[in-house]
Amino acid sequence: MKIFTGKIISTKMPKTVTIEVERFLAHPIYKKRFKRNKKYQVHSEKELKVGETIKFVETRPISKTKRWRVLEK
Repeated sequence: MKIFTGKIISTKMPKTVTIEVERFLAHPIYKKRFKRNKKYQVHSEKELKVGETIKFVETRPISKTKRWRVLEK
């Protein structure tokens, strides 16, 4: 079961929040660390606000783009 932590960047859709997950990677040769960002569409029945940090988990497909649900705030 995959669990990610991310920051809410949009709540414009009903029952859906857009979350951005930021992770750091190291270059394989030069070892310099750099950021990678990815956005996820997450199902949420709760009232959430932009800027909050939440944990979300993988689940069955809910729609074309939603395969995640909110686990906890």
